[in-house]
Amino acid sequence: MAPRKIIIDTDPGQDDAFAILFALGSPEDLEVLALTASAGNTPLAVTARNARQLLELAGRPDIPLFAGCPRPMVRPLITAEYVHGETGLDGCDLPPPRIAVQAEHAVPFLIRTLMDAPEGEITVCTLGPMTNLAMAMVMEPRIVPRIREVVLMGGGFFEGGNITAAAEFNIFVDPHAAHVVFGSGVKLTMVPIDCTYKARMTRQWIARLRGLGNRTGLQAAGMGEFYQRYGNTKFATADYPLHDPCVIGYLLAPQLFGGRDCYVAIETTSPETLGMTVVDWWGVTKRPPNCRVLRDLDSPAFYELMLERLARLP
Repeated sequence: MAPRKIIIDTDPGQDDAFAILFALGSPEDLEVLALTASAGNTPLAVTARNARQLLELAGRPDIPLFAGCPRPMVRPLITAEYVHGETGLDGCDLPPPRIAVQAEHAVPFLIRTLMDAPEGEITVCTLGPMTNLAMAMVMEPRIVPRIREVVLMGGGFFEGGNITAAAEFNIFVDPHAAHVVFGSGVKLTMVPIDCTYKARMTRQWIARLRGLGNRTGLQAAGMGEFYQRYGNTKFATADYPLHDPCVIGYLLAPQLFGGRDCYVAIETTSPETLGMTVVDWWGVTKRPPNCRVLRDLDSPAFYELMLERLARLP
């Protein structure tokens, strides 16, 4: 089978970095057409720089990077340097990127690419706030049925939130964008923190990653160690979950994940629950499902697959 064509919309972020490298290490399964950057974990200028650095680390400067929206659709930007460090990729040592940001804005790039491709060919993977994709849907609604699937990391339900009591960070940063995407009718798979919290990255796995001896493994191990220091403070545990790579893991090995089809709504008005993903897990509203919601994960097999794919990179 031909590799699945994907566009990765991202705001790197150490966990975004693992997701991007995971995808780039899987060329027989995934063809990464482009990265599009949004503001999120850090401001747009930083996320765009980080995305280019990761492409160069993986030896893929041929993949273009398009910078997108510098802020959410309605609200002021909220960032997360307290998690990822000032660079967004603290823990690694990457040189300034040599490849340039494309002149075209990410939103018209998404519209043009999805309209030019055969219907149902391209999957969009969102690893951060969904601003770029939502703006593209608003500007050109005809792209919606042309998308094969949107697989997103975001949201939570039984686990609550990780930025407020009710909301997960990616959705909270731009709940209005999430509202657009979830209400669009596009085929959706949501990887919430209820699933990603089970993807615990152990110190033993980081040691194996460092032991690969390749440049990617060494830099990724440094990022993982930095990321775990925040996790140890938050969760009082030696292990900390990697969220965004679960999107790529699902595309590569969906049999490692479990979930169900649900109706999901996005809260955009309440000051207490802004950004909450209201998941009708039990079907009590009788509303037709609009999303596949993942909850279960075979974490050991997931990490074995990711290690194998990262080992292939330079």
